[in-house]
Amino acid sequence: MTSSQQQHFVNRRVLKINVGFFLAQGAGNQRTVELDLPRVQVADDLELDYLHGDLRLSRNSRGILIQGKLKTSVINECSRCLVPTLVPVHLALEELFAYPASPEAVYAVDETGILDLAPLLREEAILATPMVVLCRPDCAGLCSQCGQNLNESTCDCEVDDIDPRLAILRDRLEGNADDG
Repeated sequence: MTSSQQQHFVNRRVLKINVGFFLAQGAGNQRTVELDLPRVQVADDLELDYLHGDLRLSRNSRGILIQGKLKTSVINECSRCLVPTLVPVHLALEELFAYPASPEAVYAVDETGILDLAPLLREEAILATPMVVLCRPDCAGLCSQCGQNLNESTCDCEVDDIDPRLAILRDRLEGNADDG
């Protein structure tokens, strides 16, 4: 991914759904919304490469119940070499957006009838993303001395496998070996 590709996003306003008409209808009504979005920045700290799937919106006495399964890829960094990496993620959504909004409701439809999916998608995508992301299973990572990406080439740094905190013990052992 080049830096120019990473900067083009669909505006996050596409994640705001006008459900005002739906709120006016009685409980029991349902609608299906199809999402087929290219790269979208859900929040300042989360980018999705795409977002595909269907959401079922069900009107009930407490608001609108969102249910659906979405496929996406989270743009993240490899934990070893820091290269931008796409992590496939499946999101299973089932959340009530309260209407009218109440203090105890986590998600709510605002007074203008707009339902914002971005906070829910952010939360679910972060929870579904593995804690350790690798660009590939055999990622060699970065050289701890010079920072060279070892997947791209090797470096000339001397390999020292000892923990720096234990180096004094190694020095003492080598000193004892010279005495004997």
